[in-house]
Amino acid sequence: MWHRNKKMIRETFHTDSKINAFLFKKKTEMKIDFNFIEATFIDRPNRFLTRARLKGKIVESHLPDPGRLRELLIPGSKLLLKAESGDHRKTKYSTQAVYSDNVLISINTWLPNRFVEYLIHTKKLAYLKNHTLVRREVTVDNSRFDFHLRNKGDNLFLEVKSVTLVEEGIAKFPDAVTERGRRHVTHLGEMAEKGLKTMVLFVVQRPDADSFQPQWERDPKFGFALFEAVKKGLEVKVIKMGIEQYECKYLGEIPFYINPPEEQK
Repeated sequence: MWHRNKKMIRETFHTDSKINAFLFKKKTEMKIDFNFIEATFIDRPNRFLTRARLKGKIVESHLPDPGRLRELLIPGSKLLLKAESGDHRKTKYSTQAVYSDNVLISINTWLPNRFVEYLIHTKKLAYLKNHTLVRREVTVDNSRFDFHLRNKGDNLFLEVKSVTLVEEGIAKFPDAVTERGRRHVTHLGEMAEKGLKTMVLFVVQRPDADSFQPQWERDPKFGFALFEAVKKGLEVKVIKMGIEQYECKYLGEIPFYINPPEEQK
């Protein structure tokens, strides 16, 4: 189905050298307030657990990303862990990032929310610079969204999605079937159709993506739900985030293509 104006649902950006030069001079960084520990990935017994070799010993580490991650979690890959504490924890570590062909990729699904909140507070996202944070984890009917923002009298409901899969320079979401994600974008579309302002912000947690699209092969239901929601008024934005040993960097927006594959021909 084509968008009503017969155009592709997409967003592109100018590549004027002066604009690029300005953007790279204005790097935005969020400091990481803990130290990473290098380890080697062994295996993944379940969705939320990794085993790694650390200083000659095998340790278990909580995995904050329940996604598929098969392209990233390969035996022998270098991981970055975080030491954790707490009386009720089952593991002493959490798995924060993985190296893939010398590219460091965050696999902590909570980090994008923290980073987006930082960008909102520091006014680094032009389309949100006039918004203030009202509440985190806001419930609307049977859905819970990441942020409730306000610009004067206008409310905006914002959902953040973490993206780790990149194929041939194209970031794709999801990397596994997500019923929750489908419900989120469907509900946001319904809210937009009623006149409320809604947005989904995809955060690509790696620097090597040039564009974004739904992962049609693995979860076409999500792709179609996003496509229909956009036609109802849901706004989409896609940004890149780079992670280093001591900081996260905002790497700007990238274009996205939402139309189903058969409509891109």
